[in-house]
Formats: sequence, structure tokens, C-alpha cells
Amino acid sequence: MKLRKNEVHGREKIDVPMTPMIDIVFQLLVFFIMTFKIVAMEGDFNINMPQAAAGAPSTSLQVPMKLKLRAGPNGALQSVALNNTSFSGSAREKFAQLQDAIVEQIGVADGPSSAQEESEIEIDADYQLQYTYVIEAITAVTGRIDPKTGEVQKLIEKIKFAPGAGG
Repeated sequence: MKLRKNEVHGREKIDVPMTPMIDIVFQLLVFFIMTFKIVAMEGDFNINMPQAAAGAPSTSLQVPMKLKLRAGPNGALQSVALNNTSFSGSAREKFAQLQDAIVEQIGVADGPSSAQEESEIEIDADYQLQYTYVIEAITAVTGRIDPKTGEVQKLIEKIKFAPGAGG
């Protein structure tokens, strides 16, 4: 009886080729690296969301401005009010008036001021309001194009939403 050389104690020794296995692992690695897509953030707003529980009171002495956005039928914008001052006209006109009121209140016409850096606004929006109006409100309160120079002028950077907003 002939015995094979690779038989050991009644069992046949199996050689597993490692080179093809390493090739497949590297191909999978290259595939996953090449198909990985890094998604950029859609927007980076400096927004302070309300805490789940009542937290410590704010350390700033200045009371935040209160912006109320009320919804009409079908989620359309019905009213815009800043510190109990309502604005009239179309949605575009309301946001333009809102922006003018903020510019007047924080005094950026003379250049950046400490009031601009310390200013804070609290947005209270109805739950039914279409989100595009909330984004337009955020855009109106955070900055504008200076009519004299044509440059972007920052307004309010600290934005938070009213606790229980939309209820």
C-alpha cells in the first residue's frame, strides 16, 4: 500500500492557499473605501435647544427677544410678532420688517456692537407652521446684506426655541 507524503496519521493534510484570500480581503477593503461617501452638514446654526428638564437660569443679564410665529390654515404663516410688536403684509414683507426691527434694536447700523454679540432671540413657532417659514425667520434674524457696502452683516447669533414650542 502506497502512502502519500502529506498524509499524517490517517488524515490527509489540506493546504489552504492564503494568497487568494488576502487578495479578496484587499479587494473588499478597496471597494468599501472607494464607495464611502462623506456627507457634509446641511446647516450649522448656532441654536440652543431647550433642555428636557428645567435647568439653571441663564447667566446673561439681558432678556432674550421673543419672536412668535403663528400658523394659519394649511401651515401658512399667519402672524409674526417680535416682543409683542406685530408685522403686517405678505410673508416676505413681515420678515423684512422683522429684520429692520432687529437692526434698530441692536444698533448695527454704526458697525458691530456689544449688544449684537450679547443679543439672544427665542423663537416660539406653532407646531403646524411650515418649516420654511422658521428657516426664513432664522435667516432674517441672523444676518443681512448691508445696503451701503453690499457685504454680509451679522445680526443675532444666539438663537433658541421656546420650551414647549409648537404645542
